[in-house]
Amino acid sequence: MSETTEIKETEVETTTDEKAPETAPKKKPLLSPQKIEILVAIFLGITALLTAWATWIGSLHGGNQATNYTKSNNLASEGNSEYNAGMQLYLSDLMAWNTMMDYAFDKELANLEGKQAEVALIDGKLNTYAEQNCSAVMLEAIEKMTEEMNSPFEVPDMMDGYFVEANELLAQSREVLEEGQRDNANGDAFNLVNVIYSVVLFMLGIVGIFKSLPNRAVVLLIAVIALLLATIYMFTIPMPTGFNILSFFGAG
Repeated sequence: MSETTEIKETEVETTTDEKAPETAPKKKPLLSPQKIEILVAIFLGITALLTAWATWIGSLHGGNQATNYTKSNNLASEGNSEYNAGMQLYLSDLMAWNTMMDYAFDKELANLEGKQAEVALIDGKLNTYAEQNCSAVMLEAIEKMTEEMNSPFEVPDMMDGYFVEANELLAQSREVLEEGQRDNANGDAFNLVNVIYSVVLFMLGIVGIFKSLPNRAVVLLIAVIALLLATIYMFTIPMPTGFNILSFFGAG
């Protein structure tokens, strides 16, 4: 009996001395459903704000485009009117020069006949006629004529004098038109950004549909990457000409 009791006591001590294996602590996942929901809510808010910003700036570009196109058309119309006026002035000077050539012929004929009094009379008529009928452009060209030239219209760049204002207005029209085209391109670029933001909003909206946590994380990651790329691209697009955000608050 004593031996049996000792064996049982030994077994009890052995059992008591053995420690139960410790349970290893479980590692928490990097993204839990709760964290994903929070991230989705945050990125939804950010995307909504950026969408509103892109829509506003795009509309400003559109407004500038319409304004510049209208201004360009007005300048082009004024330039064409000035061009027609310059052409009429040229034709008037051309007719005046033909008449002056008749006077010059009569003067030369009187000079050959020795009629000096008639020469002086014709010379006075010629000067008076030129002052009354020739434009400032033609009078300036007459002064620049050389002996080799038969008419003031042979003076270099003389014809450009008739269309100075027309050329200036048409050049301004082209510049404003190009600015309007840039506004149009920039507005289209902001519209593209809005399209990408719409896709991002859609993807963020369907994250909760997926039951698998990895699938949610993948969709969220794709949406965030698209959001970042669209935002980076948006900040490379020029702002509207003369844009000052403070002016909308009365501080600009």
